[in-house]
Amino acid sequence: MPLNNVYVIDDDPAMRDSLDFLLRSAGFDVTLFESAQIFLDTSATIEIGCVLTDVRMPGIDGIELLRRLNGEPRMRRIPVIVMTGHGDITLAVEAMKLGALDFLEKPFEDDRLIGVIKTALTEDLNNSKTEALTADIKSRIDALSQRERQVMNGLIDGMSNKAIAREYNISPRTVEVYRANVMTKMNANNISELVRLAVRGGIVHD
Repeated sequence: MPLNNVYVIDDDPAMRDSLDFLLRSAGFDVTLFESAQIFLDTSATIEIGCVLTDVRMPGIDGIELLRRLNGEPRMRRIPVIVMTGHGDITLAVEAMKLGALDFLEKPFEDDRLIGVIKTALTEDLNNSKTEALTADIKSRIDALSQRERQVMNGLIDGMSNKAIAREYNISPRTVEVYRANVMTKMNANNISELVRLAVRGGIVHD
């Protein structure tokens, strides 16, 4: 029987209701939580599934939630997807370092969210496929030139083209060229995807 449990944690009632309707319509069994604390208080009764949590919440935020889940062997197995606001790339990187499977920038497309959740729920069933994907990402990183790697690191750190240009004493136009090369070689459509690939490929370190 396929896993179908999705645990939504968000302090915004409108967002919770919207996600509840969307995910139930897609066939998921949804449980809503208005805070990470409430989720943790009931963790003993939580079945295997997927956690979808906002990253910015009062009290225990998404980052602290990941830390606490990492401290509980039983909960460590549950894949976590974090939702971030625009410009929260640094938080998203930190979340993935702590074990988040993926992150989504708001506003996100419904199909993208459903696809990520389906991937999360089948992650344990596709370990060999996951390992192959990681190896493919690492090969893409290895194909980058030194300068392309520097530009990618700047983008992952949230730097603007001008800031990257100043850092490496090159023109912003040159940065744009390298940036385009990086996105093409990494097969990333946007910075969010680039961050996910970089973390999956193991190049984002503490």
